[in-house]
Amino acid sequence: MTESPVGQTPKVPSHRTPAVARFFAHDDRVLIIISADPDSISSAVAFKRLLWRRVVQVTIASTNDVRRPDNLRLLAALKLTLPNLSSLELSDYTKLVMVDSQPHHHPLTVDLKFTAVVDHHPLGPPFKPGLAPDFVDIRPEYGSTASIFVNYFKTSRIKPNQVLATALFYAIKTDTQNFVRQGQLEDMIAFRWLYPLIHHPLLSDIERAPIDRQSFKVMITALSQTVFSKNYASVFFAHLDHTDTLVLAADLVMQINGVNRAVASGVYGDKLVVVLRSGGLRSNLGQLAAEAFGPYGSAGGHKNMARAEMLLSVLASKGNVKTQHLRSFVHKRLREVLARKAIVETNPKPVTNA
Repeated sequence: MTESPVGQTPKVPSHRTPAVARFFAHDDRVLIIISADPDSISSAVAFKRLLWRRVVQVTIASTNDVRRPDNLRLLAALKLTLPNLSSLELSDYTKLVMVDSQPHHHPLTVDLKFTAVVDHHPLGPPFKPGLAPDFVDIRPEYGSTASIFVNYFKTSRIKPNQVLATALFYAIKTDTQNFVRQGQLEDMIAFRWLYPLIHHPLLSDIERAPIDRQSFKVMITALSQTVFSKNYASVFFAHLDHTDTLVLAADLVMQINGVNRAVASGVYGDKLVVVLRSGGLRSNLGQLAAEAFGPYGSAGGHKNMARAEMLLSVLASKGNVKTQHLRSFVHKRLREVLARKAIVETNPKPVTNA
């Protein structure tokens, strides 16, 4: 856990107040920025609950549009309208917060000054000079950011309502893939603490949210051309209706017998987007994505889940790929990185005695 970029751990004013709360005043108008998924949505609403009666206003905005069925059901249950960050005037807010992400993850946030950043992804590069947040709580050993907020609630003796408890519960389930991936003791403790508080019919409703018909049609076309190689499956979308369709496709092919690694990639607007999934305990897809696609755009993630986004104009300007060859480009980059890793693992550096 990292609780201050300058090495000073904020003191908890009392046993009922989480440390992050002391950085906000009653006249603050707070904007919480997320990249919408179950973990970030539930964590943002949990942060809003922590700031209840402490600030004048709390708005939650997203850097991405929401189309995934479970996300839409979650937003409806929470009665949350999620504006896109690009549509807001940042000068209307006195404090900025980021949860389940870090400023370097998105070009719209990389140059912003945040008051607080709470996340469970691996700590990224140093904050730019003058932009270090006042409060940083990054715990990469956690399987979900929701578990961090459960800890905040327990410290504050706050009992979330049924809907929020269900949202946090679902977030832990999805981000740990039912504790198959990156689930730690703290996630299990948070999961058990939430269980008596959740609304089971709502949880079932979120988990069984229907797929949009247009997304289904787009998926069927791409899935019919899925390429298999041993335990590996690859799906490519020439034209995406939404990037969340890649997530649905990658998760679906991971359920096919014998598939242990999946890549779903495709063109959405002016971007090439890549989603990676793995069922291997020794995987590190976040690092793989960063090395393979980081030079061309934003890339990273967890050990078993990762994502990359690259502007087509950047790819074209570097002379690396033509639009019709994007699928080949994705797999060439992945093969190159995996080959380098295999060489390093086969020929480790000799150990010398000092």
